[in-house]
Amino acid sequence: MAANTLNPIPLLTPYKMGKFNLSHRYPETPGIWTKEHVEAWKPIVEAVHKKGGTFFCQIWHVGRVSTYGFQPNGQAPISSTDKGVTPGLDGVDWSPPRRLEIDEIPRIVNDFRLAARNAIDAGFDGVEIHGANGYLIDQFMKDQVNDRTDEYGGSLENRCRFALEIVEAVVNEIGADKVGMRLSPFADYMESADSNPDSLALYMATAVNKFNPVYLHVIEPRMVRMGEKFETPHSLGPMRNAFKGTLIAAGGYNRSDGNKAVEEGYADLVAFGRLFLANPDLPRRFELDAPLNRYNRSTFYIPDPVIGYTDYPFLEDHVPA
Repeated sequence: MAANTLNPIPLLTPYKMGKFNLSHRYPETPGIWTKEHVEAWKPIVEAVHKKGGTFFCQIWHVGRVSTYGFQPNGQAPISSTDKGVTPGLDGVDWSPPRRLEIDEIPRIVNDFRLAARNAIDAGFDGVEIHGANGYLIDQFMKDQVNDRTDEYGGSLENRCRFALEIVEAVVNEIGADKVGMRLSPFADYMESADSNPDSLALYMATAVNKFNPVYLHVIEPRMVRMGEKFETPHSLGPMRNAFKGTLIAAGGYNRSDGNKAVEEGYADLVAFGRLFLANPDLPRRFELDAPLNRYNRSTFYIPDPVIGYTDYPFLEDHVPA
């Protein structure tokens, strides 16, 4: 992921996002919940900094997007609900979750706080709270998943309470200038949809202002399915107008429409994921308007240390005439 964190003009500077899970869904998922994790990440963070990069650690909890096999003692995954993801979706036999009890929620909030502290201790420049893509925070916010009748369900304010408690805890722990948040209010990843995404988006963009996070990283409304664009009447414009910090737009951008989004004030920054993965010198390629490597989606989430991560070629070491 790349963004220009220092300069408002639409250029790119290296920006690395580490993704660290507070619960398991995938094999080989990196963690940030033990001191051993902290020590292991220190040389990696240092290497990114030596290359001039800014390194944020994305912290997340998958909630119901899991199976018994990834849970302690084979227990049920946790969620805002007892409703599970349809077995077979994305080729996985998802296990039915159990609804978190109210007295359990503070412990999950504290897990995010501890993860944020560990990330800073490891040398990261900040953390991004992952409240998107159908994972636990998203499950609480979306009314098509959250069927609670207590103070964490029902009204929009109640459904967003869990997310905002996490933001508050993390900001209090490490400082607002080190905290960002990822949101996907318009999407239905992992069957997490909302009946009124515009209201959800505007509410969250407004509510987080109380805690002054440095940025919101929001998935474009058109990206309601992974890797595919759809026509939609929704826009990030109201979120941009409501949120007082930096708004990062993500989802299917290329060089030209990324520049346009920033030039027109639709977003402050634009995130590039797949393009950056396949083009390690993406800022230079954009500067030269050079051809891009094609990405290979089948290698995006494999544990191989080379294939799909460090095997994409750089440009020739010269500037075309």
